[in-house]
Amino acid sequence: MMKYYFGAILLLIFTNSFAQSKPFEISGKLISEDDQTPLEAATVYLQRVKDSSLITYTISDRDGKFLLEDKTSEISANLYVSYVGYQTYFKLIDLKKSTIDLDTIQLKISTNSLNEIVIKAQAPITIKKDTLEFNVKSFDTKKDANVEDLLKVLPGVEVAEDGSITVNGKSVNKILVNGKPFFGNDPTITTRNLSKEIIEKIQVVDTKTKAQAFSGEKGDNENKTINLTIKKENNKGNFGKLSAGTGTDERYEFAGMLNHFDNDQRISVLAGGNNTNSPGFSFGEIRKMFGGNSIRFNSNGSFSIDGRSFGGGQGITTSRNYGLNFADKLGEKKDVSADYFYSKSSSNNETIKERENILPDSRFFTKSNTSNYNDSDSHRANMEFDIEVDSTFLINVRPRFSYGTSETVFSQEESSLNDSNVLTNDNTSNSLVNSINRNFNNDIDVTKRFGKNGAFLRFSIGNEIKTDTRKDFLNSISNIYGDTPQNITRDQFADVSNKDNNFSSEIRYRLPLIGKELFFDAEYNYQRNKSENIRNTFDKDSATDEFSLFNTDLSTDFKYLNEQMSPELTLRYRTDIWDIRLGSGYVFRTLENQDRLRPELDVKRRFKNLQWRSNIEYKFSAKSKIELDYRLRNNPPRVNQLQAYRDVSNPLNIRTGNPDLKPTDIHQATLRFRSFDWQKGTGIFSYFRANFEDNRVVSKTTTDENFVRETTYANVNGNYDIYGNVSLRKSVKIDSLRTIRFGVNLSGSINRAINYNNDIQYASNVKSLNPSVDFRLTWKDVFEISPRYRLSFTRNTYEIDTFKDMDFLYHAFELNTATFLPKHFEWRNDISYNYNPNIAEGFQKSAWFWNSTLAYSFLKDNVTLTLKAYDLLNQNTNARRVATENYIEDSQSTVLTQYFMLSFSWKFNTLGPKGETRERHFRRF
Repeated sequence: MMKYYFGAILLLIFTNSFAQSKPFEISGKLISEDDQTPLEAATVYLQRVKDSSLITYTISDRDGKFLLEDKTSEISANLYVSYVGYQTYFKLIDLKKSTIDLDTIQLKISTNSLNEIVIKAQAPITIKKDTLEFNVKSFDTKKDANVEDLLKVLPGVEVAEDGSITVNGKSVNKILVNGKPFFGNDPTITTRNLSKEIIEKIQVVDTKTKAQAFSGEKGDNENKTINLTIKKENNKGNFGKLSAGTGTDERYEFAGMLNHFDNDQRISVLAGGNNTNSPGFSFGEIRKMFGGNSIRFNSNGSFSIDGRSFGGGQGITTSRNYGLNFADKLGEKKDVSADYFYSKSSSNNETIKERENILPDSRFFTKSNTSNYNDSDSHRANMEFDIEVDSTFLINVRPRFSYGTSETVFSQEESSLNDSNVLTNDNTSNSLVNSINRNFNNDIDVTKRFGKNGAFLRFSIGNEIKTDTRKDFLNSISNIYGDTPQNITRDQFADVSNKDNNFSSEIRYRLPLIGKELFFDAEYNYQRNKSENIRNTFDKDSATDEFSLFNTDLSTDFKYLNEQMSPELTLRYRTDIWDIRLGSGYVFRTLENQDRLRPELDVKRRFKNLQWRSNIEYKFSAKSKIELDYRLRNNPPRVNQLQAYRDVSNPLNIRTGNPDLKPTDIHQATLRFRSFDWQKGTGIFSYFRANFEDNRVVSKTTTDENFVRETTYANVNGNYDIYGNVSLRKSVKIDSLRTIRFGVNLSGSINRAINYNNDIQYASNVKSLNPSVDFRLTWKDVFEISPRYRLSFTRNTYEIDTFKDMDFLYHAFELNTATFLPKHFEWRNDISYNYNPNIAEGFQKSAWFWNSTLAYSFLKDNVTLTLKAYDLLNQNTNARRVATENYIEDSQSTVLTQYFMLSFSWKFNTLGPKGETRERHFRRF
């Protein structure tokens, strides 16, 4: 069947002649009529005369020059030039000639006068300083497309199979609808549920907080925000989708979302549930139903939405999720948005592990079998208020609350053998843990602007109150064999209470020195993180059969304080070409630990550290730029690393903290280069990062003759991590229906780590190289095919004679196809192949994984019937190998296996003609 399927695809690729399409070149130069200066980043685009559909477009360079290259069967076309602040230029172009030179075009400044000629054509792309704007009408997609389908055809935008988005090499971490959050900014809920038809424009900007946007600061260099602008006539009404499915092996899924838009007011409700490891409500198109066949999950079997975790444990998860989102404008000066999520999940998993532990003079082996069942409930609520006192004064308030309960049943059998395969110790344990966690956060930003050159004063405070209580029942038997055998039996109950109270504040003042180009920032930060850890452990009294014997060795009563004050000065220079930031601060830090059960272990340490941040960004043109960043920061030791308490909760691995640890100094240098040619569809994105660490905190473990481990912590120098990535992307438009996108990616890393093994310090070096190639051919309304192949080479070497150098090789191949013929049918296949030759005997080294979906849409494509086959070849596996400087571990756990499911979905949409805004009355506050 597969042979005929791919044969049909190849036949479609090479059918139809392109002879009627003739190539053309249109060139010219754009200048301002007012001062004769060249106009960079103007949009030049060509449209068909008969239907105004887009043929091609480009962006002018720094000298105002442009070149339109493409091929078309049209004999004439409309040329437009659009630039912010200038009148749109129009000219009818005769395409009988293959080369057309328009020489110099002078654009007139827009005066918005009544006599000005208005040209209604909209540019496909507009660049406004830090904002990239796409006009949705200019980009063709299949009918009934959602926002994710639209994003896939935008130049410079890449959408991965799990729904994650990058724009010109930068990750998108927030999506807004008309400038407001939509279900906590989760990209997949937004992009897979909203229809392209209601969207007018897509804006891409650097991610900023509300306070940063209000004060005019530059946002997050690492991430982007997408804002979806809804057409005014489509901003009033109801729309949504309902889906349900049932399958073999008692598998089921259901999901639904209802949206009510009334201009500024938005109300959305969602619900979902399944036992197929899927979020349940991240759906949009057929392939994405209930999260889709190719959805990616965390290695522990859980999934997360906008930082909210759902599910838990490994293996197979059954989940229920419900949510509510609300946004509105309360009068002219107040905005409010809020969302609430409830989730319930149950997961079960069984795992087997085999580990080879490496010692300087010998090796030993551990085997374990674990079983884990987790049942959890979670409530989370978020709100955000914007109060604009006047045009220069903004107050932003963001309270968040969460409450969760869970029950975990855990059992494990573990054994250790020496290199002669002789049993040296073993352990059997069973536990039942019931926990309750509460968390409240609140952040407040108060921003006041002064003048017109960017001066502002901002005061921010944040507070977090977090509690975690647990009831822990443990029964374990540990045996140590050899010359001095031991048997350690525990039947215990632990009452655990952890409390955190964190407070932070910041005050920042910006003083413009030269217009809007040179600024001086003065900033002061204060943080106080206070935590309490109380663990009361009781042994069972055999006489009364009650847990009444207090066990001091396994009990704790800690108070931990991390307090820091940090003044910082920054100089910033910004022009259209340069963005330079030089900043330095000094951290005064106090770390204090009190042990109320063991006062002699109290410790108080004070540290002073210099911090530095410098960033240089240079724009070669609107198409490309380079960034260089250097940071010096320091991280304190964790509380469990600093405490001198001897933790014997695991009798085979005893841990003791080191109160003499120093903070780790981290030097980080980053280089980024991005270039995207809009006309040629060619992008080059590169990223290089180097981290060098002083006083890194590492584990220091000694192992005795019975392989019982004693672990403490120490500072070491000489650690570094160097990473680089280069990605080349190319888009080729064959004609109005067919487009090819392909990419080549190469990443590599060099890591040097200083560690201890049985009190012997040594260095390990890990080098890796990861090339990949991918390809996507899209034939509108006919088919899509996307193969991808990845290789991973890793070499581990050790500067110690007793350690053996190791090489690892991993292969991965993915193929995603979609066929849209005959009409109303859609057939999708997601195929992956993994091969790991280094897996130990007894574990599966390779596997094919094939998911297939066949869907039929009817009733104007509003109703869809879907047949899904999960793991069609029944080869799903999660066998994996992890190699570190101290061990090599192979593991395999419970996975979701083959099933077939029939599902039904119905979508509705009453958005349409512009409705009258209903009158709403507000009481003055």
